[in-house]
Amino acid sequence: MSLVPLATAPIVKPVAGGWQLVIAALLAIALIVVLITFGKVHPFLALIFGALTVGIVAGENINDVLTSFTTGFGTTAAGVGALIALGAMFAKLLADSGGADQIVDTIVGRSSVRGLPWAMAGVGALIGLPMFFEIGLVLLMPVIYLVARRAQVSVITIGIPTLAGLSAMHGLVPPHPGPLLAIQTLNADLGVTLMLGVLVAIPTVVVSGPLFGRLAGRWVDVPAPEIFEGREEKAVADRPSFATTLVTVLLPVVLMMAKAIADIIIDDPDNTVQQVFDVIGNPFVALLVAVVVAMFTFGKGSGMDKEKIGSSIAASLPPIAGILLIVSAGGGFKQVLVDTGIGTLLAEWAEGANVSVLLLAWVVAVLIRLATGSATVATITASALMLGLVDGLSQGETSLVVLAIGSGSVFFSHVNDAGFWLVKEYFGLSIGQTIKSWSLMETVLSVTGLIFVLLLGIVI
Repeated sequence: MSLVPLATAPIVKPVAGGWQLVIAALLAIALIVVLITFGKVHPFLALIFGALTVGIVAGENINDVLTSFTTGFGTTAAGVGALIALGAMFAKLLADSGGADQIVDTIVGRSSVRGLPWAMAGVGALIGLPMFFEIGLVLLMPVIYLVARRAQVSVITIGIPTLAGLSAMHGLVPPHPGPLLAIQTLNADLGVTLMLGVLVAIPTVVVSGPLFGRLAGRWVDVPAPEIFEGREEKAVADRPSFATTLVTVLLPVVLMMAKAIADIIIDDPDNTVQQVFDVIGNPFVALLVAVVVAMFTFGKGSGMDKEKIGSSIAASLPPIAGILLIVSAGGGFKQVLVDTGIGTLLAEWAEGANVSVLLLAWVVAVLIRLATGSATVATITASALMLGLVDGLSQGETSLVVLAIGSGSVFFSHVNDAGFWLVKEYFGLSIGQTIKSWSLMETVLSVTGLIFVLLLGIVI
C-alpha cells in the first residue's frame, strides 16, 4: 500500500478555506503543546481548550463546536472506556495473585546469563500485553535489578530489552488505550490489527530490545542499585501455576484473533460459526470473559477469598480515571477536527504530493509526540488527521495505518515525557545517560516498527 486515491476521500465539507483550517489545527496543536509542556496543564483540560480553538478559529458556531466535542467524548468513552476498565481489572488480578511474578521467575529462571536479555524482552512483552506501561515498569523494576546483579552486567543491558517489550505492546497492540482509540477512530478491524500488531511487535522488540540493549549497555554502564533486595512476594505455593497464568493472559488475545481468522476464512455473516466467533471475539466480550476467568484462575487459584478479589478489582479503577478522561477528551478533540473538514483537505494534499499514507501517519504522530511528550495525544491527533486518508482502504491497509501511528507515537521520549523521568529515576541515570539509552531505544523501536509496517504494506 502506498498512495491514497483522491476518490476515496470522505465527503466532509470544509467549514472554511484551506489555510484557515490549517491555521486552526496548527494553533490548536500548539496550544495543547504549550499548555502540557510549559503550563503543566492536565492533558484532559488541554485537549478541551485545543478542541475549542480548532472550532472557533475555523469559524464554526460555538454551539456546533460544543456538540462535536461532547459527541466525540461520549462515543469514545462508550467505545474505549469499558475496555480500558476491564483491562485494568485483569492486570490488577494478575499482579495481586502473584501471576506476574510466576511468569518472571519461570522465564528468567530457565535462561542462561547470555540469554537473560532475550528472556527479559519476552517478559516485558508478555507482561505488557495486559498492563499499562507505567504499571509494568514499576512491577518489573525489582526483577531488572536482581537479574542485572545475577548476570553482573549493566542494568541497562537488562532493562532496555524489558522496556522495549513493554513499550512495543503499549504502542502497537490492543487492548492498550492508544491502539484502541486509533482503531475506533479509523474504523479498523481490531482482530486484524491485533494480528498485524503482534507480527510487527516481535521483530521490533528483538531489534530495539536485546540487540540495541547490548550496545546501550556499553554506552551506559550502570550497576544495579542495591535496593529491592528483599522485595515482598507471594509465596510460590500461593501463586497460580505458570501454565495457568500464561493461558489466562493469552485468552483475550486468542479470542480476538480467532474472530479475525474466522472472518477471513468463512467470510459469511450469516454463517453460525462466524456469528459465534463475532460474539466471543468482540473486544468487550473477550476482555469480560478474561476478567471472569481471572477471578477464578488468579483470584481463587492464589487463595484469595471473595472479599479480596472484590477489593483487588475495585482498587484497579481509581488509577485509570485520568487515562479515561484523557482518552475521551481526545475523542472530542478528534471529532471537532473531523467536523471542520480538515481531513478532506489533508487527503487532497496527500494525493497531490504523492505521499505514502503510512509514512505520513508516522510523521504526524512523531511530530505530535516530540511536541507534547504524550504517546496518547500523538495517537489521538494523528488518527483524527488521517481519517480522511483511510476511507476505501482494505481492513489490512487501515490496520497498518493504525500501526504506523502507534510506531510514531513512541518516537524519542525526552524531557517532556513522564516516562523519561520515570526511567531516569528508577535506573539512577543522568539526563544524558537516559537519552543515550531510553530515548534512543524508543527511537529505534519507532523506526523499526515503521520499517516492518512498510514491509507488510508491500504485500497487503
